[in-house]
Amino acid sequence: MTRVIVGMVLLGVAAVAARAASRRRRPAPPIRTQRAVPAQLHRSDFPRPDVPWIVILFSSSTCASCAPMADKVRALASDEVAVAVIEFTEHRALHERYGIDAVPLVVIADRDGVTRASFAGAVSAGDLWAAVAQLRDR
Repeated sequence: MTRVIVGMVLLGVAAVAARAASRRRRPAPPIRTQRAVPAQLHRSDFPRPDVPWIVILFSSSTCASCAPMADKVRALASDEVAVAVIEFTEHRALHERYGIDAVPLVVIADRDGVTRASFAGAVSAGDLWAAVAQLRDR
């Protein structure tokens, strides 16, 4: 009989502990489905603010896909297209100012600094060229 009582007490304690533990659990954070992309850039923050277009790569030295993206972005430089690679450790203030939360992020902006296209993650050189060409032809 004593064993039955001890068993019931232990079962009750376990149930109370389980209920208390379940109350302490926090709800899961919301799943984020988009990266932050600035809608407007201050052209004076970047080189050659006088040219019609700028292609900016927000990157990080710890990002494996950022270095190849930097080469692809730099190849777009021309008389009408300025290019800037904004690496996090060198330009942390710009990453924070524009709310960049993941890299690589390519932003293509017009003369007024309005974002006209963006690419989150690695993208092909062909896609970058096509986006710039399409925007310039408008």
